[in-house]
Order: sequence, then structure tokens, then C-alpha cells
Amino acid sequence: MKPSVSQGSILDVTADAIVNPANSYGAMGGGLAGVIRRRGGQEIEKEAMAKAPIPIGSAVTTTGGDLKFRIIHSPTMEVPGKTTLENVRMAVRAALEEAKKQGFKRIAMPGMGTGVGGLAFEDSAKVMLEEIRSFGGDLEILLVDVRQEMADAWNARL
Repeated sequence: MKPSVSQGSILDVTADAIVNPANSYGAMGGGLAGVIRRRGGQEIEKEAMAKAPIPIGSAVTTTGGDLKFRIIHSPTMEVPGKTTLENVRMAVRAALEEAKKQGFKRIAMPGMGTGVGGLAFEDSAKVMLEEIRSFGGDLEILLVDVRQEMADAWNARL
């Protein structure tokens, strides 16, 4: 399985779902989560928080509110702050498993752990692509990030 890579807003993709690198409490204040909440509506956060706590290594799906796709909330951290590559690895795996469980055919995923989480683009790209490659299956994965550096890191690893 080879994902496609693009630089731009994940909110502009055509997909069944997008992945939100969440925290375990479902709070959507900063980073991409905050953007998703502002564009899609407060009900996304309310639904995610109702399903909390979401352990790292698991994921939940909510509606997308005013957005055209569903949201897979896959925690990279328990509370907002720095994260680890192992948490990113578990979050990517959990998002892929949730997409399969939901029957999604096409999902979009941003750089995981590279915003609020503070990880280097290259390190996140390496772990993300290892997990995507080992997952297999026919799920179409779009790797999309507003930062060109993240897109470059993915492309360098492909």
C-alpha cells in the first residue's frame, strides 16, 4: 500500500474520513483539532468528549459536523503537550484499524505528533510510513499537511 502525499489543508480533501491527532479527553482546542472544531462545529468535540477517555492505541469515529467527512480521533497524547514516537506509532495503527472497522475506503491523515506534540517531521514520517506499510489492505490513504516540510519528509521516505 503506497499512500499519496500532498501539501495543503486536510479539510479540502475528498475522503470518507480524516484523522485528528487527538488527546485522550477529546478536547479540541489547539492545532488541527481546533481547526476541525471551528470549521465543522462544536458538536464534533462534544461527541469526542462523550466517548472519552480514549486510550492511546485506540481510536473513535465521530460525525464531521458541517464537514463532508467523518472524523477519526486517534490520540497521540493523553493531555495536550509533547508526545513520543511510540505514541504516534500506536495512534497511526489505531486510526487504520478504526477506518477498517468503519468500512472506510479512503482516509486522509496529517503529520501525527508534529504540531502540539513537538516531534520532528522526518521522525514522524518514518514511523507513520512504517505503520501504513505494515498494515496492508486496500485502504486508500492520503497524507496531507499544510506544512511543506511534512510533505517533503513523507516524500523522502517514499
